[in-house]
Amino acid sequence: MWYLSGVTVMWAFSFSLIGVYLSGHVDAWFSVLIRIGIAALIFIPFLKLKGIKKEIIIKLIAIGAVQLGLMYCFYFQSFGYLTVPEVLLFSVFTPFYITLINDVLSKKFHKTNLLTTLIAVLGAAYIQYSSVSEDVFLGFMIVQGANLCFAIGQVGYKHLLNTRPELLKVPQHSIFGLFFIGAFLVAFIAFLVLGSTSKLPSTTLQWGVLVYLGAMASGLGYFAWNKGAAKVNTGSLAIMNNALIPAGLIVNLVIWNKEADIMKILIGGGLIFTSLAINEYINKNKSLVK
Repeated sequence: MWYLSGVTVMWAFSFSLIGVYLSGHVDAWFSVLIRIGIAALIFIPFLKLKGIKKEIIIKLIAIGAVQLGLMYCFYFQSFGYLTVPEVLLFSVFTPFYITLINDVLSKKFHKTNLLTTLIAVLGAAYIQYSSVSEDVFLGFMIVQGANLCFAIGQVGYKHLLNTRPELLKVPQHSIFGLFFIGAFLVAFIAFLVLGSTSKLPSTTLQWGVLVYLGAMASGLGYFAWNKGAAKVNTGSLAIMNNALIPAGLIVNLVIWNKEADIMKILIGGGLIFTSLAINEYINKNKSLVK
C-alpha cells in the first residue's frame, strides 16, 4: 500500500503540470513519445532476460503497450477538450474497469470489491458533481479510453505475476524495461502518424516538465505502482485509483489557484478513504484475490 500511496502523491502533480504547461503548447504526441522514451532509457539498461520465456516477454511488452502507450495517447489528447478537474472527474470509472476485468480473469464475482469500489466512485463523483462544462462528451470518451487501458494494464500485470510464480523470483526492475519498450513502440508509431514538429517544446520549463514526467511520474512512478498493485488485493487497487482525484484537485487548487470546493474535496475524499479502510478491514485475514 505504501507504494501506491507514494505514487498517488507524485501523480497528483502530473495532471496540473500537463494541463498548465504542456496542453495547447506542446504537441501531445511528442509529449507522449518523450515521456515514455525517458522512462525507457532508465529501465532498459537493467534488462536481464536470461531464463525468461518468450511468451512472458511478449506479454510484458503487450501490457506496457496498452497500460502506458495507448493510455497516454488517450490521456494527453483529453486535455485538449477538458479542464484538469474534468479529467480527474472522468477518471472515477477506472475502479469499475479494474474490478470487472479482474472478475473476468479470475472467473469469480467479488461482491466486497464491487461494494467498496462503488463507495469510492461515489466519493470521487461527489467532488465534481454539477461542475462539468458543456460539450465535453468527446473528452469524456477519450478519458474512458485512457481509463480502460490503465485498468487492463494494472490487472494484466498483477494477473501475470500471480499465474507465473517464477517471475516473483526475478527482480522486477530487471524485466520492467520490457513494459516501457511496448509503450515506446506505440508512442513512436502514434507520433509518426499523428504528431507534428511545429509545436515542440520551446522553453526550459516545458522541457523540465517533460523530464520530470518521464523520469519520475512515468519511470519511477509506474514501476512502483505496478509493484504495489501486485501486492494488494484488487479492491484496494481499484480504490487507490480514485485517491488520485482529491489529491490532484488539492494540488491544482493550492499551487495553481484553480477554483475548487474544499468541502466537496473533503467529503468526497473522506468517502474514498473510508471505502479503502472498509476494504482493508474485510480483507485483513483473508486474500479474496490471488
